[in-house]
Amino acid sequence: MTLTTTTHLNFRGVARQALDFYRSVFGGEVTAATYADVGMPDGVPGADKIVFGQLQTDDGIRLMAYDIPGQDDADAAATAGSTHRENGATITDRTFFQSLRGDSLAQISGYWDALADGAVIVEPLAASAWSPGFGMLTDRFGVTWVLDVQAG
Repeated sequence: MTLTTTTHLNFRGVARQALDFYRSVFGGEVTAATYADVGMPDGVPGADKIVFGQLQTDDGIRLMAYDIPGQDDADAAATAGSTHRENGATITDRTFFQSLRGDSLAQISGYWDALADGAVIVEPLAASAWSPGFGMLTDRFGVTWVLDVQAG
C-alpha cells in the first residue's frame, strides 16, 4: 500500500490566484472546481470561489487549495499569522511551514527566486551549518516556505 500526504491550503477568496501563482513557480497542471460547479446556485456570493483546487507537477509537487466560504480577505495574515526572526530564533504563530527540499542549490534557487516575488523574506537563502542552502520566506499568499538543499 502506498500513502501520500498533500498540503491543503485554506485561503480567503484567493485560492485561484494562489494556484495560478504556484503553477508559475513549479509548473504542472491545476485542477479547480468552484462552489457553483458542485451545486451552489449561480449568483450566490462566493459561488465563483474554489471548493477544490489542486496543483500537481510531474516531479511530485502537489498542493491543494480551498476558499473558506464567506471569508474573502486580501490580507493573507488574517488567515496565516506571522513569522519573523528575532535573536537568532524563528518566532511564529503559524501552525505549519511548507517545506521544499531539493538536491542542488541551483534547483532550490530557481524556486526561491520565483516564490520571493511579493514575499517577506524571513531568512535569506544561504549556506547554513546543516545545508548548502537554506532559506525561509512568507509568500504573497501568506504561506511560509522553508527551502533547503539536501545535505550530502
